[in-house]
Amino acid sequence: MKSYKFEIFTSPLEKNIREGIYKPGHKLPSVRELKDKYQLSTSSVQNGYEYLIIQGLVESVPKSGYYVSRQFGKSQESIKTSHTPIIRDALFENNLASITSLRKGRKLSEFNVTTPGDLLVPQKLILRTMQQVIREQGASLLRYYPSNGLPDLKENIIKRAAGYKTILNPDELLITDGALQALYIALASVCSAGDVVAVESPCIFSMLEVIRVLNLKVIEIPIDRENGFDIDFLKKACAKNKIRAVLLTPNFHNPTGISLTDEKKRALLSVVQDYEITLIENDIYGDLHFSGIRPTTIKSFDDSGLVMTYSSYAKTLAPGIRLGWLSAGKFVQRAEQIKFSLGSTVSPIYQETVNRLLSTSSYDRHLIAFRKQLKKNSDFTLDLLNENFPDGTSMTVPTGGYSIWVKMPDTTDMDNFYAQCEKIGVRFTPGYTFSFSDTFPNYFRVVFADTYTPKRIEAIKQAGQLTR
Repeated sequence: MKSYKFEIFTSPLEKNIREGIYKPGHKLPSVRELKDKYQLSTSSVQNGYEYLIIQGLVESVPKSGYYVSRQFGKSQESIKTSHTPIIRDALFENNLASITSLRKGRKLSEFNVTTPGDLLVPQKLILRTMQQVIREQGASLLRYYPSNGLPDLKENIIKRAAGYKTILNPDELLITDGALQALYIALASVCSAGDVVAVESPCIFSMLEVIRVLNLKVIEIPIDRENGFDIDFLKKACAKNKIRAVLLTPNFHNPTGISLTDEKKRALLSVVQDYEITLIENDIYGDLHFSGIRPTTIKSFDDSGLVMTYSSYAKTLAPGIRLGWLSAGKFVQRAEQIKFSLGSTVSPIYQETVNRLLSTSSYDRHLIAFRKQLKKNSDFTLDLLNENFPDGTSMTVPTGGYSIWVKMPDTTDMDNFYAQCEKIGVRFTPGYTFSFSDTFPNYFRVVFADTYTPKRIEAIKQAGQLTR
């Protein structure tokens, strides 16, 4: 049977709890205390406590610590598989360094940052448009703009959405300071601290971090490589738990690149409507399809107002364009209040610049070229991985977006792999950042949204040789 590093402290704790030495409500040692005492990493200690939580022995209290579960000893349903719905406190190690650029010149080859590389950003187009806006608008750009956003910009967003059969009500549309602010507003509009939300698993770190900040609990819904979001699992979770919101990326999911069919989108919508649960839809990659027509949104099928959809222009234009939007549905009144409390207006120059790009064919022309390059990069990356990584390595084949989800053979020492990658100057996003539990230890994400140079090609080749 496989052993884990954390057993050095979980075994005695479990013994003391089961034998009644530690009573329900007893405060347990902190992560730092156990880390120092047993010379473990922070993630190992947290994984150990996660194990004890799953066993029903321990509970976590946000901003306080870990305690012997007050429910221990009471009749509980046994947990048979890792895919049984488990409510987890949103405690998460700060993995920000794993998903952001270190900006160490050109010493590192970074495949861990989900932003377009400098050479893929339409720099001349954006800067030229921004200069035009500054010349024409002048000092008016220094004033507050309408709290919910520039009306002309909202109109252009609505027109574009209509092109992929999504009807957005201008009174429900808020312009936000990027996608994460839109997500924060959406969750805060329907949830309070301690509420339960369902999230896709794997789920990107930034979403999990918003959940953590709001002190919410999560149930992780598995993503199936063939079919995407596991709707049957969600039904089981809804039947046993009071879920306030479901959060997912139906189009070109990050990190797997999977998209839901229209049939699955309708089925998912039916579930949340049956249970009157809010569905928060992340559509930031919707414009980045490699072929065919742009996929639909779940919002396009909704007539209940339960679906909140958000997007931004950081992935399609440039990461520094901090401008997004949220269609808040029936929750718009609360969303407006939260939006105002976070800042009464979004950067006027960003609003005017994006509005100008959407008003002409410039944005669509850029997207055509950008999608072609992303498809080319995706195919090239898959070839590199297949040729250079060991037998038993598997990966998803994206149909849009930025990323490939890679699984290494179960025998791989991933800690050593990442350490060796750092030594040779290549960075991927570790699988452990995509869950509140230790669900993806042998996975990592590769982002292909940057230009391939000889140095970057060689970096992947060398990384593949590390475990051969």
